[in-house]
Amino acid sequence: MAESLRPDTTQQLCDAIAAAAAGQTKLRLRAGGSKDAIGSPTPGVPVLDMRGFHGVVDYDPAELVLTVKFGTPLAEVEALLANEAQMLAFDPFDHGRLLGGSRGAATIGGVVAAGVSGPQRLSCGAARDHLLGFEAVSGGGEAFKAGSRVVKNVTGFDLSKVVAGSWGRLIALTQLTLRVVPRPPSRVTLVRRGLDPDAAVAAMARALGSPAGVAAAAHLPAWQGSPATLFRLDGFPESVTARADTLGKVIGAGPLDSLRDDAGDALWDDIRDAVLLPLDRPLWRIVVAPGKATAVVAALDAVDWMFDWGGGLVWAVTAAGADAVRAAADAAGGHATLVRADAETRTAIPAFHPPLPGVADLEASVRRAFDPAGVFDNGRF
Repeated sequence: MAESLRPDTTQQLCDAIAAAAAGQTKLRLRAGGSKDAIGSPTPGVPVLDMRGFHGVVDYDPAELVLTVKFGTPLAEVEALLANEAQMLAFDPFDHGRLLGGSRGAATIGGVVAAGVSGPQRLSCGAARDHLLGFEAVSGGGEAFKAGSRVVKNVTGFDLSKVVAGSWGRLIALTQLTLRVVPRPPSRVTLVRRGLDPDAAVAAMARALGSPAGVAAAAHLPAWQGSPATLFRLDGFPESVTARADTLGKVIGAGPLDSLRDDAGDALWDDIRDAVLLPLDRPLWRIVVAPGKATAVVAALDAVDWMFDWGGGLVWAVTAAGADAVRAAADAAGGHATLVRADAETRTAIPAFHPPLPGVADLEASVRRAFDPAGVFDNGRF
């Protein structure tokens, strides 16, 4: 088993990373480990355990701003916000169920570092859009700060956009400042039955472009025995009722069933965690323009699938090989990430979609700027 280092202070973290850089040693950042099974296994790489950076630094509900340390559990953060009737708008989630385990291991830092966003990303933005600032240590062992505690910050480079979704390949985050939002007092999920994939994508497009204010839209090809196209509305009860009437007119002929509160929330949790698909086969996350989603599904054989983000996100469990999946994503102008597979498959197939040459050169130059010695270039991705 690889060596594990657990710094508790920024100085200890700086020293550990500087020593690795000087010794040309690789490190793998880890906190809760909820996403360990994504990417190629790295059994011989020393682990930099970030759970020593734990706790809430500052929370101002009136200003809708939270500053928290990297290794703080996501569940702890969500409970804190729920006590103030607030939440994280980008709909973060724990990968435990998706990867065949249980919930509870994810940390807020790991979620932001991986850029994890759920169904509400469609209406409220991604994790990177809510990261106001951070503190971190570079691959050279130097501590630095970026961003601020205010929503409008126009000084310097917007490094938050680069760091969120970097999967620990650039820096070691120690502290995050996030924008939070009020929790809607009412939620309803409206269900249209019987639409084929093309009709479902068209209906979701009309709904999302309408005044109904749809918070999330998804399509399940076989839910409780038939296709189901889902629309979630959030807000005050009176507003939700009025917008539901508007949505029915926008979608067109046919009844809309409704799921309220807990029933609807449980279904969206299952969609977000992709547990409505078989858990014993490789899982692909394919991001495309919504209008191309059905073409991707049609190109893959023996596929179990569902659409989220109005068709912009295709979750697919398929017997097709990686080349076929990525060719289908390329043809649709998108990209495919291998989220779940056995260790042998993950060793042979890169998790991330191969970038175009120009993009690859740009990514490499960014990594060199943050991590000149390649400390975080550990082979996982």
